[in-house]
Amino acid sequence: MSLQNDVRDFLRSRRARITPEEAGLPAYGGIRRVAGLRREEVALLAGMSVDYYNRLERGNLRGVSEGVLDSVARVLRLDEAEHAHLRDLARACNAAPAKRRLAGPRSVRPSLQRLLDAMTEAAAAILNSRLDVLAANRLGRALYLDALDQPEQPGNLARFAFLDPRSKDFYTDWETTAADTVAILRSAAGGNPYDRDLSNLIGELTTRSEDFRSRWAAHNVRFHRTGTKRLHHPVVGDLVLSFEAMDLSSDPGLVLLAYTAEAGSTSEDALRMLASWAATHQQHGSAHVSPS
Repeated sequence: MSLQNDVRDFLRSRRARITPEEAGLPAYGGIRRVAGLRREEVALLAGMSVDYYNRLERGNLRGVSEGVLDSVARVLRLDEAEHAHLRDLARACNAAPAKRRLAGPRSVRPSLQRLLDAMTEAAAAILNSRLDVLAANRLGRALYLDALDQPEQPGNLARFAFLDPRSKDFYTDWETTAADTVAILRSAAGGNPYDRDLSNLIGELTTRSEDFRSRWAAHNVRFHRTGTKRLHHPVVGDLVLSFEAMDLSSDPGLVLLAYTAEAGSTSEDALRMLASWAATHQQHGSAHVSPS
């Protein structure tokens, strides 16, 4: 990954989606040679010189103020996640070599595992920004049965989504999950472009998956904090689960992800069946089943 190229391509992709009419500019006749706004139009609307904006779009964010970033975000109509991504890219461009984070967390503290184990009615796991599953409770391991059954450990949800054919059975709405997965990794790369493990993962996925490669080129980012997942589990069948993703402030780079089912729903019954199955099978160290 090239930080300079990421900055350039992100700004260009956001500029291309804003029409002059949407930006409140007069539409003159003739054929425009670019999709969306021109660089000089962004500069005008953001209150800066064309040369200065050209510098930004060449990927040079060194020394750029928060005010300038905010102006560019306003003109390009960046949402909250995109605005945060632009700030992350600027922070990475300005980080001194000694302060660059070279790798994300690869393990969790024992107290975090105890916290997971205490959560008996939710499927819970702790992930790093690469989507490695570093720890999980019993129900979480059962929920991610196939995703954690990978040759490379720890199990990685991005690798599972794009390289394991079982993922398209597991994720009922695979397209949405795929888009979310790429957006999460794109945000992670903006926040820490010097994470070699993350770079290697992205390189692997780009090389081996056309689906990933095309989505990666779109430069989309988004927050993945709460929502609903529709899954088809090989043991208990269809599940509709609510999820909450919470950053662990004491362990930067780690996220606690928890799934619950609505009270009285068939998914709640299925989750309880899965918990019973897990208690029976995982205590013997066996968690392999044939898909239903």
